[in-house]
Amino acid sequence: MTYEDIVVSVEEGVATIAINRPENANKLRFQTALELLEALRHVRQTSDIDVVVLTGAGDKFFCIGGEHEELSSLDYSSVMPVIDLYEFIDTMPKPVIAAINGFAVGGGNVLHVVCDLAVAAPHAVFRQVGPMVGSFDAGYGTWYLEETIGRRRAKEMWYLNRKYSAEQALEMGLVNEIADDPVARAQEVAQTLRQRGSFAIGSLKTAFSGRHTGVAGQARMAHDLLLTAYRGTAEAEELSASFEQRREPDRSKFNR
Repeated sequence: MTYEDIVVSVEEGVATIAINRPENANKLRFQTALELLEALRHVRQTSDIDVVVLTGAGDKFFCIGGEHEELSSLDYSSVMPVIDLYEFIDTMPKPVIAAINGFAVGGGNVLHVVCDLAVAAPHAVFRQVGPMVGSFDAGYGTWYLEETIGRRRAKEMWYLNRKYSAEQALEMGLVNEIADDPVARAQEVAQTLRQRGSFAIGSLKTAFSGRHTGVAGQARMAHDLLLTAYRGTAEAEELSASFEQRREPDRSKFNR
């Protein structure tokens, strides 16, 4: 696939996706969000890709939020689908690791928070600036930040708009670890994840996500439970067979 705003590479079951707009501080625009969604959907549908590493091009910016594009209307065909992006990262069953190679500000900070794990470069900087520019994120940017670093810290980050170093981010639980080469380290972590059961990891991710996603999270958990029951139990096999054969089920095959 050819992209304009991102670069995608796949190696040993890991897809590394980089926002490739370093001259624009790796800001998200309409095109960027669409391409990230397309790349993530491809990963979701590709059986030999197990983990995603998400980063920014260059060594200065991970992402500093959204680019202000002039809206021709307020219908969703012209509004940047950033919430769709956050939701997809949060709910796709394959883990996403953020490799934070520089400034993660505004929507860029939210972007790494919705990922499953985060590795930061020593020079990474974290910040929310919304109220300084009359903006805010009253969804993933607040709920998930509070889950990650606690209520007081999350309010501090949003209300006071301070800059936080990688060390401070690690101390408050905003990232999992610091590495000189966060992409390489994230790829190592990804290989560790690949040694785990993919169904188990996906189910755990659903459980974490389901706390906030309501019926969507419950539906995913129910679906996954149904898969294990429908494909792997004597009860499901006998009931399916009896239905197809138009006979009464032999309950002795599954009632114990």
